[in-house]
Amino acid sequence: MTIRAGQVYRSCDPRNDGRRIRIQSYFPGNLRAMVVDADTGKRTRPLLAAQLHTGATTKTGTPRRTGYVLETGQ
Repeated sequence: MTIRAGQVYRSCDPRNDGRRIRIQSYFPGNLRAMVVDADTGKRTRPLLAAQLHTGATTKTGTPRRTGYVLETGQ
């Protein structure tokens, strides 16, 4: 998976009502990506790149409950 600026991710946590973030910047190899709220563009913060996933299910097929799943910007 390639993380790029502009990609939008949706929260996998069912308690967050699908909160969305947008990648503001990421340099390949870094442990963290800078993200902002996808709707408002506010709340700039670092996020571990390991929390960003391409699919909404785990290897075993169960729905993810943590992290963020890619929504747009593939």
